[in-house]
Parts: sequence; C-alpha cells; structure tokens
Amino acid sequence: MNSAPHPRPAPGLPGRRGLLGGLLAGAALAAVPALAAPAHAGARPVRAPAGPRATRPLLLGTYTSEGGGGTGIGTAAYDTGTGAITPGPVITGVENPSYLAPHPSGATVYAVAEQGAGAVTAVAIRPDGTYEVLGSRPTGGSGPTHLSVHPSGRWLLSANYTSGSVAVHPIAEDGSLGERTDLVTHSSPPPGPGQGGPHAHQIVTSPDGGHVLAVDLGTDTVYTYRLDASAGTLAEVSRAALTPGSGPRHLAFHPGGRFAYLACELDNTMVVCAYDPATGALTPGPGQSTGTGSGVSYPAQPVVTGDGAYVYLANRGHNSLTRYAVEGDGAVLRLLDTVPVGGDWPRQLALSPDSSLLFAANQRSSTVTVFGVGPDGSLTGAGAPFPAPVAVCVLPLP
Repeated sequence: MNSAPHPRPAPGLPGRRGLLGGLLAGAALAAVPALAAPAHAGARPVRAPAGPRATRPLLLGTYTSEGGGGTGIGTAAYDTGTGAITPGPVITGVENPSYLAPHPSGATVYAVAEQGAGAVTAVAIRPDGTYEVLGSRPTGGSGPTHLSVHPSGRWLLSANYTSGSVAVHPIAEDGSLGERTDLVTHSSPPPGPGQGGPHAHQIVTSPDGGHVLAVDLGTDTVYTYRLDASAGTLAEVSRAALTPGSGPRHLAFHPGGRFAYLACELDNTMVVCAYDPATGALTPGPGQSTGTGSGVSYPAQPVVTGDGAYVYLANRGHNSLTRYAVEGDGAVLRLLDTVPVGGDWPRQLALSPDSSLLFAANQRSSTVTVFGVGPDGSLTGAGAPFPAPVAVCVLPLP
C-alpha cells in the first residue's frame, strides 16, 4: 500500500503510501466515530450507474487524505463482455477507503479507513441499486490495510498494518458492524531485518472455512488462527516462518484448498505454500522468480482464476503482471511471462466473477486497466485506461 517504493521499514513505518503523508504519525484526520444506530441519520443514498444488462457494478478504493485522491468510494459499471468501464457517482462519507471487501450475501460492502485511528466502514447495497453508508467502527489499531468477511457472513476481519494487529467485528443482519470482539497484536517473533515492528498486511479465511490466516510483512510470518464462531475471538494454532527480510504481503488460495500463493514484496519472490485444512498449518516452499529481473519490484498481490489454472501477480516497481501456469493440482507454479500493466504502480488486482476479465488498480497513474483473460491464460488489453483518482483498489461485483 504505498505510493513510494516500499523499502525495508528501518525508520519505523515503511512507505505506506508515504505513510499517508504523515497521517499515521498523527492525527491529521480524526477517527471515524463509532455508530450507535444502524444508519446515519439523513444519509443520502447514492445510485449506482445505470447500464444495459451486460454491465455490472464496479467499486473503486482510494485515499481521501492524499493530494489528487478521491472523495470516497468510487462507483462505476463494467461491461462484462468488453471490460469497458462507465463512471458513476462517489459514495461520500468514507475516509481513506484503500481496501474493499464484499459480504457473501452481496448486500453489503466493507472498507478500511487507513489512517492513524483506524476504522472499518459498512456500506449497504440496496435492491434498487443505491448505496448507503451504515457507519464505522474503530479497529483498535492504526493504518488498517486489508479486510475480509468470514464465509459465515457474521464476522468482519481486518489487518492493522502500522500497529501490526488483527481485529474482529460482528456483522448484524442488516450488514452494519458491532463493537470489536477481538484484537490480536503480533508481538513475536521479532521483526525482520530493518522492519521496525510487526505489520499485518492481510487477513483471510481458508477455503474450507476452518481457519483464519494473517500475513505479517514485518515479522516475516503467516499466523493461523481458529475463529470462535460464537464469541468472535481468535486463537492462534500455527505459524509459518518466511525467509527473514522477505516481507510477505498477500496470499491467494488455490480453489482446491490445499495450496496458497504468497507474494513477498521485499525479496521479490512468489512462494507456493502447502496448506493442511486439518491443522491450519501453512508450509512455505522456496521463493520463486517473479520474472521481473534483478532488483526489487515490490510485488503486491496474487490472484487465482476460478478454475485454478492460472495465477497473476502485480509488480509495482516493474509495472507489470506476471503470469504463472498452475500444475500438480496446485502444488507447482510455472512462470510463463510478464505483461506491461499499462499504468504506474499496480497496487491491487481483481478478477471478474467468471475470471474473464482482470482489473488492475494503478496508484501512481490514477488509472484502472482492464485485460481480457483468454482460455490459455493470456492477457489482452481491453480499451484505454480508466481514470480513477489514486486508484488503490478495484472491486468488480457479481
């Protein structure tokens, strides 16, 4: 999550987009207030852009506190055949929504508020195509950079990058958020070389739903937790140690549920990890090439096609997408090639629900580029880049 290259965080907080321009140190923005009621009084619904039946909604995350950034969550529509994007209005009243995640029901989407006093925000997606902000809750940490919804739909999981902690919030029937039920700080092992402290960068649930995994860039560790489905608390059951100084950032599971692919941004590698659903243990293999040559290209995020046949990786410094073929039922990645992303600093990737389109949010060029995904996994540019202020997240909805 950085607009500047993400060097090893010797000074304390490595380039989290220039550390939100100093925001994480302090307090240029106040915390989003906790909600007492399910919805803001007098909240004005925002209507999704209209379009033919071949279009689907697209949401865009940004930084509202950064020069040239957005004013909230951007809305748009994308053509499911061509990938063409049509702009829509902005969902205002959401601070620094740098990562977005949908509820399994499709009725709500959630955003982090990446700032010193971190928060998470719920936004309802109404049947008539409008959006309504339901309110926010504090995460108990600073600089939240990722969130996901547990498959049960009852719990929101979030990762506080700057404070190195993960949080759990209950989700009400209307999609709004309750008070935090747990907060776990990654106090051990010690930070990796030059890291300065723990930096939780991602939190996801395993495909079988049995475990929650938190990727920590600062401690070079992936923590596996078991979630108490009644209390909303996390109990650690396993740890996976990565190469010291590798900086694990984001992982994506193969649909078979026995392997995951982990991008390490500081040593410029991709790691295939075996996953044991019975114990939650993640076993990393050796680091593999990203195909970007020598030096560090700050790989950001892998995504896996729905059939599990291909993996794509965003390389921020190289401004490219790496394409891997998946072999051995998920156990092997074979490097195929890299493709120019058509923008600057691709921070996040997303596949359309049918994996026919790949979207890249390019932070520094403030664009979203779209690619058609061929049967052989090839990528073909789909039109001109779509302008989106400080694009750091793109979420195509079903």
